[in-house]
Amino acid sequence: MSLENGLDGATGAAVDMAGVSVRVVGRTLLAEVDWRVEFGEHWVILGRNGAGKTTMLSVAAAVRHPSSGAASVLGHRLGRVDLRELRRHIGLVAASQRLVDEALMEEEGLTAHTVVLTGHTGSSAPLWDRYGPREHEKAHALLADLGCKDLADRPFAVCSQGERGRVRIARALMADPAILMLDEPFAGLDLPAREDLITAIEDLAHGRPALTTVLVTHHLEEVPSTTTHALLVSDARVLAAGPVHDVLTSENLSRCFGRPLTLHHVDGRWYVRAARRVTGV
Repeated sequence: MSLENGLDGATGAAVDMAGVSVRVVGRTLLAEVDWRVEFGEHWVILGRNGAGKTTMLSVAAAVRHPSSGAASVLGHRLGRVDLRELRRHIGLVAASQRLVDEALMEEEGLTAHTVVLTGHTGSSAPLWDRYGPREHEKAHALLADLGCKDLADRPFAVCSQGERGRVRIARALMADPAILMLDEPFAGLDLPAREDLITAIEDLAHGRPALTTVLVTHHLEEVPSTTTHALLVSDARVLAAGPVHDVLTSENLSRCFGRPLTLHHVDGRWYVRAARRVTGV
């Protein structure tokens, strides 16, 4: 099945998994996962390192097939659709993702604007004959939307990690994806850069109400205030999933991370600390 008519034939949820398991060389990375993401929702996936967060995202982003169970993305069943076509409607952003050819980036000093343009063609090098005035204008507008329009003419190679994070999201949005997947986009960022990126993600949620987002992280402080739903994964299984205020509780997080935790919710944001026993002096 192809997607020649875009998502016109898509029905159902943005992501729908039923009994999904992923096994690699005898190791279970996901076990019997049920998960449904409706269009327009904003999810966060939380869990310890190695719990299965990124594996879940790889299935949701149509990067891999499940070993068993059924998975549909944007209304199309994996295994019955051309994944390359499906991925054209999915924006995937990861801190470790290589956007453009590194040698080309160094030799030609590709700017942030050019990197964003490559999102239109999904290519690792600019295809200049495919970019007209409309694409250039759109790339500039996306950089402005992400709060970094001043980076347009700066070589991407000299951008900071935080600046690169926002450029990556702008690039992912060039193809007008129906869903945006963010795999630990805050890795390596200092506090100001982290807050700038969180603000950019919150602004996207306000400005693009039809855009569905899924964020993978293991830090509560990185969860945007616009998050609507949360999923906790532990030992390859879903521990809890649903509306964010139902799922993000001290009890659930303590079970997920394997130690007593106290959760605080202040001004729309969350932070957590280890619960300490008070002893007499």
